[in-house]
Amino acid sequence: MDDNVLFDDEIFDISSESEASDSSDDDENLELILDIDLRHKNAHYLDQTIPQYSNELFLDHFRVSRHVAMSIADKFANSIYYSTNRSGCYGKLSAQDVIYIFLWFAGHQTASYRDVGDRFDVTISTIFRIIRRVTYFLSNLSPEVITWPTQLEKEDIAAHFNRKGFPGVIGAIDGSHIKIDKPSDDPDSYMNRKSFYSIQIQTVCDHNLLIRDIFVGFPGSVHDSRVFRNSTLCATLQQKCVNFHLLGDSGYPLLTNLLTPFRDRGQLSRAQTNYNVALATNRYIIEHCFGLLKQKYRQLYHVKLRNVRDIVHFIRACCVLHNLALKDDVPLNQNDIGHQNEVVLGDLWDNNDEDPDEIPDDRNGVQKRNDIVNILNIRCIHIRQSKNVCNGSGKTV
Repeated sequence: MDDNVLFDDEIFDISSESEASDSSDDDENLELILDIDLRHKNAHYLDQTIPQYSNELFLDHFRVSRHVAMSIADKFANSIYYSTNRSGCYGKLSAQDVIYIFLWFAGHQTASYRDVGDRFDVTISTIFRIIRRVTYFLSNLSPEVITWPTQLEKEDIAAHFNRKGFPGVIGAIDGSHIKIDKPSDDPDSYMNRKSFYSIQIQTVCDHNLLIRDIFVGFPGSVHDSRVFRNSTLCATLQQKCVNFHLLGDSGYPLLTNLLTPFRDRGQLSRAQTNYNVALATNRYIIEHCFGLLKQKYRQLYHVKLRNVRDIVHFIRACCVLHNLALKDDVPLNQNDIGHQNEVVLGDLWDNNDEDPDEIPDDRNGVQKRNDIVNILNIRCIHIRQSKNVCNGSGKTV
């Protein structure tokens, strides 16, 4: 198994690894080369400027509310990842300061270590350590923050999707590519079909865009179906879903608990087309979720951390922040969601080459899909009949 692949039930401890990294020759060279004096700007940004921010401005800059930031800082202060001997120009950095620095970095696409150090009046080598320590701290919070829905939550989620026209759904699944720099080890495996280096993240989200499952770490060249096949979710899907199901595009196998569209080769019936439209309309929440995640934590547009394992944990850390922000009930900024509102049927069909090891369609999945086709078709007939209006002569229009 590739050590660079982080499976969704695997959590790493930074207590020894980070200290070794902090004392490595590379870090010493980084400090010698890059620790130039950045203290001529924003000398009081942490202690004077941020406290004056309105709640709206704070959210705009740090991507979470003050309440969430303080809650994270409290947990961080009591963790093994917070070291009190790291200091800026005005003394020791508090846990709150460290979290502010990380949040700023994660939320700004073009923020380099130099930019962040300049803004917060902290040396670049300290920024390097902060990013790494908070990354692993947040990543290790994922089991308590990214959770599968309870039975009551499943029923609530399914009720929402049923009102939206598709019965039995508790989430949508899809993958996304996170752009990275060329890795030093096995770079060809990270080159995806769009010709850039990437790491894949497979995500399940619910109707509120809350992430319910993540699986991150496979190189960009790997087919979606293979990523799914190697995830813990694949092995536990029936146990987790029971009588419910997820919605996916054609890159996923048709299973009892994972429904996919009919492939349109020009032969679909009206009922099958209606099914595809309903699936596309409801599955698109996962596109909204990825759009919101990347717009809020814009480093995810191109992660430039130095090794693949750190990148994997950074992606996971941003997913943790995403959920913490949503659970805080802060209204969504439409600018953060981006232009994700148009449902495109073409998005249902995965454009990857066929995977030779693709999981075959499950017989029970085929039957379940056909049953739902019939349910949706009956609903459509009732809707059309209810819209017919008598014109007074006994005819309908």
